[in-house]
Formats: sequence, C-alpha cells, structure tokens
Amino acid sequence: MTLAIALGGPELLVILLIALLLFGGTQLPKLARSLGQAQKEFKKGIDGGPEDPETSSTGDKPAS
Repeated sequence: MTLAIALGGPELLVILLIALLLFGGTQLPKLARSLGQAQKEFKKGIDGGPEDPETSSTGDKPAS
C-alpha cells in the first residue's frame, strides 16, 4: 500500500511558519542558499558523473 501526501497552500504555510520559528528570520536565507547549492551539486554529480578519472568506480588507472 502506498501513501500519497498532497501538500497544498495551508500545509506549506504551516511548514514555513514552523521553519521561521525554529531557525529565525536571519537564518532562513542562508539555509535556503545552502540547500540550493547542495541540490545543484547533486544534480551536477548525477548528470556529469565523476570528473576526475582517478575517482571513477571502475578502479582503472588513467593512461599516462
């Protein structure tokens, strides 16, 4: 059985108010910025794969 959660306007408003109370008004922009950067890095890692051939999961050494 799957549980589908639909978030509408009132639910999102409650979540934002709780976040405002927990983190404060000055910390929310910093938190949002760091989440955005983390998401960008994650997507870049998924789309591009490893940039450095030495860190690839195959274990092969690059040709010199």
